[in-house]
Amino acid sequence: MNDLMSGGIHRLWKDHFVRSLNPGNDASLSPSGGKAGGLAHGGWKILDIAGGTGDVAFRLLDHATHVNGDDGTQVTVADINAAMLSEGRKRSLQTAYAPPSARLRFLEANAENLGAVIPDNSIDLYTVAFGIRNFTNKRAALREALRVLKPGGVFACLEFSKVTNPLLDALYKRWSFGAIPLIGQLVAGDRDSYQYLVESIERFPSQEEFRDLIRDVGFVVPGQGWEDLTAGVAAIHKGVKPLEGQAR
Repeated sequence: MNDLMSGGIHRLWKDHFVRSLNPGNDASLSPSGGKAGGLAHGGWKILDIAGGTGDVAFRLLDHATHVNGDDGTQVTVADINAAMLSEGRKRSLQTAYAPPSARLRFLEANAENLGAVIPDNSIDLYTVAFGIRNFTNKRAALREALRVLKPGGVFACLEFSKVTNPLLDALYKRWSFGAIPLIGQLVAGDRDSYQYLVESIERFPSQEEFRDLIRDVGFVVPGQGWEDLTAGVAAIHKGVKPLEGQAR
């Protein structure tokens, strides 16, 4: 589905997303200008939400290992969909992070209520790519992200967003609503799922609205709060859990 909505560019977006986070880099600085107080020496603890197939998790671990020479960073992939987790486990067997490696684990969990499985102040980096628009209660999920992150830890989200160029926006919506459901019906025999996909993207908050929601739950938002990709077809949003005593 992401291939259809992005023309396959989502792979490049994911690569850029991971590079912008630079996992495993001990010298990473918080947006406030100081060393991110929660970031651990000798490896980051990363929680990848709605990442069942492992697409982003594998990239995070590869970057930490091959770019930053860090073999201590660990990623927990959490997803509410057991079938997606099963696919991720299967794909992980073709990587260096398969058992007995302790650097990657898969966890069935609801992003809106992680209390039973992820402790407070335990995560350095929380990522979610092309998943948060499907959450029933986005505010609850963001509150959980804030709870599990260490002070100075980073929330990072890659998601379809609002196209900023009016002409491109009109063309994109015509493609989305006119072609995508029909392709879903012809190729997969499933028009409804593809119709839901385009409608969920249309309903997702604008860049400004989502930035404000991230800030409202308690994150410090760096700069304008987001980076547009491909004229806003997608966007990267980031927030930082305040250090103790830090004003938002």
